[in-house]
Amino acid sequence: MSNENSSHENSERRPWTRLDPEEQTDLRVAFGHYLDTLPPTCSLERKVERFRSWLQHHGVDYEDAP
Repeated sequence: MSNENSSHENSERRPWTRLDPEEQTDLRVAFGHYLDTLPPTCSLERKVERFRSWLQHHGVDYEDAP
């Protein structure tokens, strides 16, 4: 399983905006389960950083809207 994460980290990532809505939803649901394992935070910046970092490990680049 660690090889799978390594391959995502070493391969080209897909932009979040190019994922279809169903895939975005599936990733958001999976991320929600991951969040349940972390300490809560009120910081929006921290929440976005956690999402971005988690997505990178799943082969996706996420850019926050300006």
